[in-house]
Amino acid sequence: MRFAVLGSGSQGNGTLIASDSTYVLVDCGFSLRETERRLVRLGVSPHQLSAILVTHEHADHVHGVGLLSRRYNLPVYMSRGTQRGMRKPLEPAGFVADGETLQIGALTVSVTRVAHDAQEPTQYVFSDGQRRFGLLTDLGSYCAGVLHSYRDLDALMIEANHCRDLLARGHYPYFLKQRVGGQEGHLNNHQAANLVAELGWKDLQHLVLAHLSSKNNLPQLARQCFVDTLGCDPDWLQLADQDSGLDWRTIA
Repeated sequence: MRFAVLGSGSQGNGTLIASDSTYVLVDCGFSLRETERRLVRLGVSPHQLSAILVTHEHADHVHGVGLLSRRYNLPVYMSRGTQRGMRKPLEPAGFVADGETLQIGALTVSVTRVAHDAQEPTQYVFSDGQRRFGLLTDLGSYCAGVLHSYRDLDALMIEANHCRDLLARGHYPYFLKQRVGGQEGHLNNHQAANLVAELGWKDLQHLVLAHLSSKNNLPQLARQCFVDTLGCDPDWLQLADQDSGLDWRTIA
């Protein structure tokens, strides 16, 4: 199993998970042309995609889902709440819900509901029968269910959205600061690092920090927070950014 990131941030998100000839794209927050360009950069043709999974209905995650799915006749899976929240109607091939699993080719997908200001936001853990990769972004807090679902992973991509101090001192209006930093907003650096510490990280082959805010975070701040919390090697941590995403990483 391997994974790559088309891009991660408030301007657009997309993550690829592959095993054998199965390619699953989680979210598509880019235009059709930009999505095609970013896929080609990773050596993947849109025709190779097996399915699109959607986490929630915010534009930076769904902007290109409808166009991509129609152009290449791709099945789309999302929660019923996410479908209700979509600004442009889209008929999915199937619905997902908390605690369920979905089989897409060589990949088994486990679904977890998360705390975010969307209708029914979900995140996913992927397994090829040997290894497990967890994708965990867009949540403002976490509960026992998240801890249970994301233990014993071989690789994890987690959001480190903002620095608490930068958000507090920044130019966002008060209501937006409350939204971003709230229980259904986004994890800050300390929350994300503490969550990884609770889950246990020493068996992880890859730990990727994602969905960093361009206005309320800095890569060096996020990295240092994880180093201070976990005691890990700073060079071992990986970052997925908005422009270049992250090249393929293999989970051996």
